[in-house]
Amino acid sequence: MDRGTKAAVLVAGGAGYIGSHTAKALHERGYTPVVYDNLSSGFREAVRWGPFVHGDIRDARALGDAMTAHGVKAVIHFAGLIEVGRSVVAPDLFWEHNVAGTVSLLAAMRDRGVGRLVFSSSAAVYGQGGRGALETIPEAAPKAPASPYGDTKLACEWMIESQCRAYGLSAVALRYFNAAGADASGLIGEAHEPETHLIPLAIAAALGDGKPLTVFGNDFDTPDGTCLRDYIHVSDLAEAHVLALEADLAAGAFEPANVGTGTGASVLEVVEAVGRAVGHGVPHSVGARRAGDPPSLVADPARARELLGWTASRSSLSQIVADALRWERSPGYGSGVRGPAGRRKSSVGAG
Repeated sequence: MDRGTKAAVLVAGGAGYIGSHTAKALHERGYTPVVYDNLSSGFREAVRWGPFVHGDIRDARALGDAMTAHGVKAVIHFAGLIEVGRSVVAPDLFWEHNVAGTVSLLAAMRDRGVGRLVFSSSAAVYGQGGRGALETIPEAAPKAPASPYGDTKLACEWMIESQCRAYGLSAVALRYFNAAGADASGLIGEAHEPETHLIPLAIAAALGDGKPLTVFGNDFDTPDGTCLRDYIHVSDLAEAHVLALEADLAAGAFEPANVGTGTGASVLEVVEAVGRAVGHGVPHSVGARRAGDPPSLVADPARARELLGWTASRSSLSQIVADALRWERSPGYGSGVRGPAGRRKSSVGAG
């Protein structure tokens, strides 16, 4: 798609964390984001930059009707279940929502002649990923998901790629690592219930709105013994989706691309960064490792630079934490998630 065409883009799952930031980025680039969401985990208040359609990703007819009604020219697909731990105990739900939902979306696109898809994939397709502290992961790395969630993301990629070959769809699968932070405006940010991500949990612990943080393991083969992760600012991630929409792809092309910084931050480095931003230490303790936690997951982002012309510009750890803290202190949205001061009512430990 050409930049600035004012074209309508269906954002499936656009009321969620990354989807709402991407809808804002689309609007600012001149597109009309049409948010399609069942609000099972997203927030109606996060839909601010285009029309909203309440619907389920598994309903191909409703998807097709939304595409026709709004003249949709392309789709960005975030909809689905994302909790890794939950996928282990309820894998059937993840295959139903993530895989069967993507089948429905692809069918609706095919029936309505919509030929461009950007798919929200995940570093979970790599499983244990890089084992050494300095090892980054390229797109060609072995795919060995360690959870049903990762299995479903990889299955969706395979299905999308096969439909690109069969029907001339063009698609980009963005495999992103640890999305974090919030929009600089403070209008939208990260709101999950329950929260499982490290940075919001560390902030909640520091502000006294959550339990003391538990760091899961300090005996990994990394510089300080805690896990390394590649944190990418959600606004940088949103920009990558817009650029993927505009990428020059031939009909039938399928392109996976990592979205990350290429640099890892350890759990303790995150805890220290939050402490500096808040002005005092984060209450925390060290617990046992969690089963299946890889020592290091850090992207090789070279393909995203080559394909999309994209590099992270807002993803320093200090900027991510500063924006996340501003959001935590804002009124926010989601009355079931946030207390009167805009902070999270409760949280649990994470590593």
